[in-house]
Amino acid sequence: MRNKIAVVIVGLALVCWLTSSVYADPQPRMKNALANLEQAKANLENANADKGGHRVRAMKLVTAAIAEVRQGIAFDNTHSGKAENRRPKKR
Repeated sequence: MRNKIAVVIVGLALVCWLTSSVYADPQPRMKNALANLEQAKANLENANADKGGHRVRAMKLVTAAIAEVRQGIAFDNTHSGKAENRRPKKR
């Protein structure tokens, strides 16, 4: 009887471990980057406008970066072979 209980417990632990990796947050670094860019955009929007046009240009660049990150997330979600956790090669 104890062996059956042990097998059931090990089986449940294995199922929990497997399902947790399946439902892990995909692309956490890209999502963090997106959140940081959105915060930067909000900060720029709330900054004083007397920056010689640089604040406005920065807002446009940040908006473009937000779009690129979103497109990257969408691309990765539709292609196999996720590379999110691979480290870039050192130069």
